[in-house]
Amino acid sequence: MEAAALSRIGLAGLAVMGQNLALNIAEKGFPISVYNRTASKVDETVGRAASEGGLPISGHHSPADFVLSIQRPRSIIILVKAGAPVDETINTLSQFMEPGDAIIDGGNEWYENTERRIRDAAACGLLYLGMGVSGGEDGARHGPSLMPGGSFQAYKNIEKIVTRVAAQVDDGPCVTYVGEGGSGNFVKMVHNGIEYGDMQLISEAYDVLKTIGGLSNSELAEIFADWNLGELESFLIEITADIFNVKDEHCEGDLVDKILDKTGMKGTGKWTVQQAADLSIAAPTIAASLDCRYLSGLKEERVSAARILEEAGIKGDVNVNTGRSIDKKRLIDDVRQALYASKICSYAQGMNLLRAKSAEKAWNLNLGELARIWKGGCIIRARFLDRIKKAYERNRVLANLIVDPEFAREMVQRQAAWRRVVGLAIEAGISTPGMCASLAYFDTYRRARLPANLVQAQRDLFGAHTYERIDRPGSFHTEWKKLARQNKPGIAVLK
Repeated sequence: MEAAALSRIGLAGLAVMGQNLALNIAEKGFPISVYNRTASKVDETVGRAASEGGLPISGHHSPADFVLSIQRPRSIIILVKAGAPVDETINTLSQFMEPGDAIIDGGNEWYENTERRIRDAAACGLLYLGMGVSGGEDGARHGPSLMPGGSFQAYKNIEKIVTRVAAQVDDGPCVTYVGEGGSGNFVKMVHNGIEYGDMQLISEAYDVLKTIGGLSNSELAEIFADWNLGELESFLIEITADIFNVKDEHCEGDLVDKILDKTGMKGTGKWTVQQAADLSIAAPTIAASLDCRYLSGLKEERVSAARILEEAGIKGDVNVNTGRSIDKKRLIDDVRQALYASKICSYAQGMNLLRAKSAEKAWNLNLGELARIWKGGCIIRARFLDRIKKAYERNRVLANLIVDPEFAREMVQRQAAWRRVVGLAIEAGISTPGMCASLAYFDTYRRARLPANLVQAQRDLFGAHTYERIDRPGSFHTEWKKLARQNKPGIAVLK
């Protein structure tokens, strides 16, 4: 082929995300070749390119023709299901690639798989990037947040493309070279974990307002739209307001009320919680959100439990009669404050996990820069991400977001409302595990002394695990039972 006819980049895997990202790249002026194992997807994408303004997309039905249609050094994005399909696609395409060419996996891949593929690619002279892509189909088409990690040279080869294709915010495109190895995929995984926490917290705010406050969906739509004008401004708050405004096309009522209360998942939230446990990083808000997805899947068991416990004496689904009148205006404002404070805890936990993994793997992640590229395009984009960015710019070794001076003041200002909402929900029998976990995280982290001294004493008694003292250095072991018998003055009777 003549060089002038060659594409600037290639993309293999033309499901919804792949098609939209290809169209985005082409719309930004970069000719792109596309390939899919199912030929009809190729034709569909080429057809969309023609109908959306004659975009420079060339479709190919054979892997050889696809690879050879791209300028050298070639850069090929793969957007297929994580796991074995990625390996199969790499094997199919790499036999036609040459040293110096690059593969960019844009799926939600386990970071260790990416690191294995980096090594395998290097053995063949190929470059490899694992690139997190967030924003859903709309983001892919109009500007996602991109998190590439792996070969720096592979990133430089596509830098002009991704900086044009990514979402654009006031301080630049929502893409940065994240770091070496599987760092890009790991950052996207944690992004998704934060997303789990965020969505759970919003659902709890909805439950409290609807069940305790008695607010209608139309009122909820107005409340969330109003919240989206202030400190809670974010993609998830925006779409929540939209959801409450949608009527059911098949019968009377609002669509949200007809949706089965079982939440799906694809695994990244579970990976986040597992990694937090492996690294001894507390992530209770994210873990609570994952547990709630598991419990939501037990629909039949929950229906049965509701019936059995109602027969045992619980009045109805929840005890919403708390014995007091509800000031709706105050409740709405309290829930807003509780949601904001809880969300900060969820982001703090995710950032701490990123910092711990960065230290373990020597990735040198820039947490402020990661917050910056999440400001646009991605699912967790939010107004306060700019303030999170600035917090890490002020202090690159910030121990926790909640001790940044600005966020610390806000947490303290909101804690009274936060406690009222959690207390009211507990009294009413409404589960708010995300808000409760966030508040417990805040209260535990802010206390200079915890009851862990008793736990450590118990461990030393039954397992001789030793303990440290607050008044002298070293490790100690005590024969607790022997001393307890010696010192026992007799049985005290409480009167």
